[in-house]
Amino acid sequence: MRHNRIFVFVTALALATLAFTSCNDLESYNENPNNPSSVDPQYLLTTVCRDAFYRGTGGMYAQKMVIQTDGQSAEQFFKWDRGSFSVYSEGLLQVKKMEEEATRADRKVYLALSKFFRAYYFYGLTLRFGDIPFSEALQGEEKGIFNARYDRQEDVFAGILQLLSDADAELASEEGNQIAGDIIYHGDVRAWRKLVNSYHLKVLLTLSGHATVGTHHVADEFRSVMAKPLIESNADDGQIVYIDQEACRYPQFNAQWSGYYMDKTFVDRMASRKDPRLFLFCLPTNEAETAGKAIDDFTAYAGGDPTVPYGENIGLVTAGKISQINDRFRTSPTGEPTLLLGYAELEQILAEAAVRGWISGDVKTYYENGVRASFLFYQTYATAYSQYVTPAAAERYLKGD
Repeated sequence: MRHNRIFVFVTALALATLAFTSCNDLESYNENPNNPSSVDPQYLLTTVCRDAFYRGTGGMYAQKMVIQTDGQSAEQFFKWDRGSFSVYSEGLLQVKKMEEEATRADRKVYLALSKFFRAYYFYGLTLRFGDIPFSEALQGEEKGIFNARYDRQEDVFAGILQLLSDADAELASEEGNQIAGDIIYHGDVRAWRKLVNSYHLKVLLTLSGHATVGTHHVADEFRSVMAKPLIESNADDGQIVYIDQEACRYPQFNAQWSGYYMDKTFVDRMASRKDPRLFLFCLPTNEAETAGKAIDDFTAYAGGDPTVPYGENIGLVTAGKISQINDRFRTSPTGEPTLLLGYAELEQILAEAAVRGWISGDVKTYYENGVRASFLFYQTYATAYSQYVTPAAAERYLKGD
């Protein structure tokens, strides 16, 4: 009888051990190598950069650059009555995941970059909507907050400024290290600091109508950020360069623009200033081409009025009296880089700050540096039109010749 009890006990122990071992084995077998539960943050950074730096056609109507002649666009008539919060579930969600993986792997440089991208996305959201979910946003999985409260816009801006300050401070401690997965600056931490601080100045200029935002004194903080590394030339531009590979080509490559034409607001302003960058954005009208007018003849370009009935602009199309968008945008798979923030824009920001007395320096010098940088950008990348945007052409434009 005693032997039977020992047999039962040993058998039960063996079965329990086998079950424990089997569970462990099953858990390891159930790990799908094609669907990993964790990933190195460098791979997420590549996606985050691509999404943030990508530029589509949004804003072309609002900036009075193009009109549509084959249908109604709400943006053309400024009929904005709604917007999308998709940034939370797309761009910001990817940033959140990069942040989580950086925390898990103790990769501090990716945590610093996540702060910059958070600031970038929240800046766009609050400009569009005003009050937005900010302090409780993206905490559904972590804290079960699925209905994040809306923060006042002032608090959102204060939070954005703090994110940018923290991002630079954390990146400063990482200088000398390389950032794997970086398709913008190829791992250069200091280059990222220049972009972060330059973007910080952009946000502060947005707040120029306020002396303070939260605990931030706008003008004082602008001067403080000026002492940090900033974009110094086009070589430091925050831009994504496209390559001729699937999902990596220029956004408007092979775009269908049959019903899109230039807006006269845009064309007339550039033509009246004799700005040769006009030639890079649109084509001479069919009428001008038939008449043999040269590309650099400003009278060869014309736009349509976005406020009139469609029939009037269709009449211009039929008569060949309206310019199309330059087809260089849709014929080249690599096009030109798209900018999140570049040297040309930064110099304009500094010119505005100097006008306001926030910083010393010559307003005219800042402004003209920005114009020269813009010409140089197009000379470098719009190679088929480079002869129209040379340094000499920039100087003629600045002199009003």
